[in-house]
Amino acid sequence: MATSDDAPLPPGKLPADTLAALLKTLGARDPRVVVGPGIGLDAAVIDMGDRLLVAKTDPITFAADSIGWYAVQINANDIATTGATPRWFLATVLLPGGRADRAMARRIVDDLDAACAAIGASLVGGHTEITHGLDRPIVVGMMLGEVARDRLVTAAGARPGDAVVLTKGIAVEGTAILAREKPDRLVGLDERLIERCRRFLTDPGISVVRDAALAVQSCRVHAMHDPTEGGLSTGLVEMAQASGVGMLIDECAVPFFPETLEVCRVTGLDPWGLIASGALLIAVDPSDAGPVVSALGAGNVPATVVGQVTDRPGEVAVRTADGLAPLRRFEPDELARVFG
Repeated sequence: MATSDDAPLPPGKLPADTLAALLKTLGARDPRVVVGPGIGLDAAVIDMGDRLLVAKTDPITFAADSIGWYAVQINANDIATTGATPRWFLATVLLPGGRADRAMARRIVDDLDAACAAIGASLVGGHTEITHGLDRPIVVGMMLGEVARDRLVTAAGARPGDAVVLTKGIAVEGTAILAREKPDRLVGLDERLIERCRRFLTDPGISVVRDAALAVQSCRVHAMHDPTEGGLSTGLVEMAQASGVGMLIDECAVPFFPETLEVCRVTGLDPWGLIASGALLIAVDPSDAGPVVSALGAGNVPATVVGQVTDRPGEVAVRTADGLAPLRRFEPDELARVFG
């Protein structure tokens, strides 16, 4: 009989308890490591003297269309949530054996270069290979950035009483991926709506680099985190775990795109658990909530106060029309149900 260690794990992120157990086994760490691995801590921070170096790596495995754009933006997002500026990008590009050609390689490299240029970063290196056993390209990105020592922000800084601000709306990335990769699952939806969903990649866009820059310029931000796999739900839990706090979220305040709701309706997916790059979670003092929302709005980035931080560690609840309810948890991401 299989033990719990032998049981197959679902696709997506490692379960949080499994990851936490693995991280406890790590060995000695260089004393210059300011932020190392942890639940909800998506970027490492290293003391380089007068500046801090921020490093992030993340793969793109669901998307194939515009995969280079996804890879750059997703990695840059985690750099930006520390208050840092994304500077240098490296990519490992794995192409499917028997299907890859020069045109595929060119599209991906051109995509990487254009995406870096769009945020002012440089593509500085990486690795390419044609790989046995793949049915689609995979890009593993690594972004490096830098931040002044006194401007560092992490997901671990949220404080009880803080306001929780959310930019744009949820499941931007999931909406784009479904329209681009699985249009056959969107039966009954108007083609014009599906085309709008495809454009979610760039409008409203999966990048939160500008969102984060506007936020840190407007006030002293306590914490930032971009919800990705597992959607807004997982992003809230990760920020709460990293900060050792709880959260109370107002369900009616969470912004949903009409296109996302339609896509989720026909696919049977829950938007709370659908991969959500493009939204940014920000924790600030309640007195700064108005200024940060105004600053983001003035920069054409919609933002909404969706809840508050509580002093109940690990307890993330939602205020609904029927009262309080525990936040629904999603392991794996809802997208995995479509990709099988």
